[in-house]
Amino acid sequence: MAGTSRAEPKKPKNMVFRLLGPGLVTGAADDDPSGIATYSQAGAQVGYGLLWTAFLTTPFMVAIQLVSAQIGRVTGKGLAANAMELAPRWIILGLVFLLVAANTFNIAADIAAMGESLSLVIGGLNHEHALIFASASTLLQVFVPYRRYAPVLKFLTLTLFAYVATALTVNIPWSAALLAAIWPKPTINADYFLMVVAVLGTTISPYLFFWQASQEVEEMNQGKVRRPLRELTRGGYPEIDRIKIDTIVGMIFSNAIAFFIILTTAAVLNGHGVTNINSAAEAAEALRPLAGNFTFLLFALGIIGTGMLAIPVLAGSAAYGVSEAFGWRATLEARAPEAVGFYTIIAAATVIGFGLGFTGITAIHMLVWSAVLNGIVAVPIMAMMMVIVSNSKLMGRFRAKSWLIALGWIGTALMGLAVMALFWSFIAG
Repeated sequence: MAGTSRAEPKKPKNMVFRLLGPGLVTGAADDDPSGIATYSQAGAQVGYGLLWTAFLTTPFMVAIQLVSAQIGRVTGKGLAANAMELAPRWIILGLVFLLVAANTFNIAADIAAMGESLSLVIGGLNHEHALIFASASTLLQVFVPYRRYAPVLKFLTLTLFAYVATALTVNIPWSAALLAAIWPKPTINADYFLMVVAVLGTTISPYLFFWQASQEVEEMNQGKVRRPLRELTRGGYPEIDRIKIDTIVGMIFSNAIAFFIILTTAAVLNGHGVTNINSAAEAAEALRPLAGNFTFLLFALGIIGTGMLAIPVLAGSAAYGVSEAFGWRATLEARAPEAVGFYTIIAAATVIGFGLGFTGITAIHMLVWSAVLNGIVAVPIMAMMMVIVSNSKLMGRFRAKSWLIALGWIGTALMGLAVMALFWSFIAG
């Protein structure tokens, strides 16, 4: 009929929110309080000289997390379950045990930093505040089903914008900072090199691999197509495209936040001669007299917000790995009696992490142990991931593209070099 026009198709509400999920949460969780401490130390120690690392690590971080996500969605199983098909069970159990240990030390450092940060903001006792955070995190994971908890985790990613705001509240010589990021002039010495290794190790961490693969399985079980992609005779590529968008956005977001943390601490702390930071809370406290209460408040609240996001990811990734290795049910959608082993690991990792705060072990020592254990786990797990994603039998027609395989193996080699440098530093030191 004349005068009629075809109605425009309605776009689903919250399209961006729906597209972004496991990748965004994983990227944000990488900027946990321990990561904030590392980036703060990088800025304090070297100034703008390590801003370039945010650009270097981005493509490799995108590649390895894409591999992780695709393995989960294509096979319908997490990393440990897939690795069991390629390697002896005792090897996988050993790697998972080291993952749990590393995550527990990381949880301990994060909970301590959160407790200290809240004490700096409102006063009170560090351990009492830490207990509140540990308890809240555990209870949310155990009693809130995944379909309701996932939006909470996505919402918590917004807290990281505090670090963008923080950078805008201080005086930054942008021309000098951007020049250092694009055209760095490294100081070739052991301290500089080890700081590069620390940033690389903080950015590419094994717990992120396990978490994102398992979250894709969780998303599959909540979606319209509740089958692994490899079981489909046709279609499935829109899911791969969604994963790409989600992961690329998540990893760029993660490294952008790291960039702003280094930028802020370089301008304020290094600019005023403060060159040594041992925890995220210490970085926040050091900012207060130099940059003012508002900058301090943003930085401290950011630590608390990202900690509430990171602790579930750390404890959850440990639980997924252990449960898959032993064949237990592994899903945040299940009620506690239906997945006792899975939730026990979550609770145990968090409780032990909280308890380590009473041992007298400093946050920096817990971060060192976490880094060492992550280094031991990272390279073999990354290598197994690359073998899995390259295997047509396991991945079917969704075997990774050549560019992704190449980039993933380069990232694995780079991580291997970083780990060797880390161990060399301990031996030489």
